[in-house]
Amino acid sequence: MIIHKTFNSLADILHSRRQRLASLIDFPAILWSGSISPRNFPANHFPFRASSHFLYFAGLPLPNAAIRLESGKLELFMDDPQPNSALWHGEMPTRDEIAETIGADTAKPMTELESWLEGAATVANQDAATWTQQSQLLNRWILPQNPPQGIDLELVKAIVTLRLTHDAGALVELRKAAAVTVAAHKAGMAATPNAKIEAEVRAAMEKVIIAHNMTTSYNSIVTVHGEVLHNEQYHHPIQSGDLLLADVGAETEMGWAADVTRTWPVSGKFSPTQKDIYHVVLAAHDACIAKICPGIEYGDIHLLAAAVIAEGLVDLGILQGNPQDLVAMDAHALFFPHGIGHLLGLDVHDMEDLGDLAGYEEGRTRSDRFGLGYLRLNRPLRPGMLVTIEPGFYQVPAILNDVNLRSKYQNIVNWQRLSQFADVRGIRIEDDVLVTTEGSEVLTGALPNNASVIEELVGC
Repeated sequence: MIIHKTFNSLADILHSRRQRLASLIDFPAILWSGSISPRNFPANHFPFRASSHFLYFAGLPLPNAAIRLESGKLELFMDDPQPNSALWHGEMPTRDEIAETIGADTAKPMTELESWLEGAATVANQDAATWTQQSQLLNRWILPQNPPQGIDLELVKAIVTLRLTHDAGALVELRKAAAVTVAAHKAGMAATPNAKIEAEVRAAMEKVIIAHNMTTSYNSIVTVHGEVLHNEQYHHPIQSGDLLLADVGAETEMGWAADVTRTWPVSGKFSPTQKDIYHVVLAAHDACIAKICPGIEYGDIHLLAAAVIAEGLVDLGILQGNPQDLVAMDAHALFFPHGIGHLLGLDVHDMEDLGDLAGYEEGRTRSDRFGLGYLRLNRPLRPGMLVTIEPGFYQVPAILNDVNLRSKYQNIVNWQRLSQFADVRGIRIEDDVLVTTEGSEVLTGALPNNASVIEELVGC
């Protein structure tokens, strides 16, 4: 592991975070980083990704480590590298060197952790070996699928409070991720004219990310089947007349994420029907970003997107009726079934390992409405929050061919008119938007979304 000191002083940033945590809880907290997982045989590893809660306070992706936080102090627990590890991995920093970099008050081997557990809260790690260890050492079940209880719940609420808004150190990293993601999307557009299958475009995009010593923040979606919301297959041929939907984001060495989607025509020119739908989605995207400011409800942003899409589809003759009435009956969700976006930070869906404790304001629960059930964020926006805005239009066979939905909306959808838009499987436009004291800043705004400019960038 090579240690890079960033943010001017990583130790100073981490010190500030744990001081703010100390102002919210009066008991110790222990956070585990997670373990390295083998694939096929022990020495062949999956790429390691540390727990985001650990990363927030420890700063470095240290495998098989734990930190204890109490009263603003940080104690690091990890073992020094084995003597023979240098043969395979080169010289690695010692525990004390890492402790100095992150500003730890003390550094101890993992064998001593058991003596420092009394009265400590924790957050369930997603790694099975680690949450098993957590449960054994703390003598209570710590499972990712179980809602936290007692002091664990208090700790989770405190962490949510801190991570909902981003400090200066986080924003440095988030801007890096955004810049590399923008470059990756431009590379994907440029690679499209000579690509035969989706995988070639994906390769061009991920090449940019890897060249910056970053990884993808989630499995890339690069597909001509944009109606499959999380499509992770890349074997389909790219043919003239197709739209290519690319949802690709970079993650920095320190774990901070970007998340961007663009949709472009493989041929370099949108068809008239594709351009009509593209403009509807872009209008929703732009209206939502224009509305973002402190205090506004994210749920209202979602409903604004739904209304703009419904109005656009009425204008195109696909939906019939008053746009507000159509939203009230969830008709828009036939074509825009997901939420307008989510929190973004150390996780691409930030803190979703905590369920709706992070995404939903206390006392709020998910709606069972067709058009609202997938809303990932339901809070008033605050300065320092980073959210995605990602409206879309999709023709999902499982939705449009559903017998109950066809019956419910039989007089709402002009099915004959819809058939004229068969060359639009899916369109999504997504940007990363920082809430500021004045309004908002689009961190990924350097990536064009104007249809004509995108056609130029594809440049067939």
